[in-house]
Amino acid sequence: MDTPGPSEAPEPHEAPGTHEAPETLDTPESHGAAGASRGILALSFPYQVAAAIALGLIGVFTAVHLSMVFLHVTPSNTVSKQYGKAVDDWIYPEFEQNWKLFAPNPLQQNIDVQARADIRTKGGGITTTGWTDLSAEDGASLHHNVLPSHVDQNELRRAWDFFTGAHNNDNQPIGLRGDLSERYIRRIVVMRMSEGQPSGSSVERIQVRSATSSVKAPPWSQEKIDTRASYRVLPWWSVVPADRTEADR
Repeated sequence: MDTPGPSEAPEPHEAPGTHEAPETLDTPESHGAAGASRGILALSFPYQVAAAIALGLIGVFTAVHLSMVFLHVTPSNTVSKQYGKAVDDWIYPEFEQNWKLFAPNPLQQNIDVQARADIRTKGGGITTTGWTDLSAEDGASLHHNVLPSHVDQNELRRAWDFFTGAHNNDNQPIGLRGDLSERYIRRIVVMRMSEGQPSGSSVERIQVRSATSSVKAPPWSQEKIDTRASYRVLPWWSVVPADRTEADR
């Protein structure tokens, strides 16, 4: 058998994973591609600046427009009064709005419901109490209370809203809801005025009034607001059995 010559010797097998990737050729073409990329970036910089300026202007316009629309649709306030002409010049006629924010307007007054009563004592005499601020009592129950009662939050306030909405300015009832609202407020007041009374005494008559005062202007405002209270006084009501709860009878 003939021994193979050096030229015919079998090539050694390469171990798996030892094959090296071919080196990247440093050719004129590769230099040209990198230079072209750098050229594109250099040329696009002015366009980037222009885009940034355009976006900034759009942002400023949007902020100004939203501010003008906000002042236009909000209730009258110190800022809108001071810059009202500028707001109107911006809004009309192109951006005219036919809606209002906070409709109806948020309350700008404090309304306290107060009551007093004629109390028949255990000995048969009659004592008239002073005015008790029932709304202030509810407010004290809510202050610093993490889980305030819905009764303290809503019962008296909603009852008074119900009453005023169902009566005219002369305290005359309007329709069937007028009588219902009157009986509702009477029962609440009788219950509240009976609390804390001595044993054997009873509430015989009650009178209710509201004290309405405007909210004081903030320190930075130049607006002058009269914060003195105005009163709406209802006539005396005689308490009937239907006005009393089981605990009051």
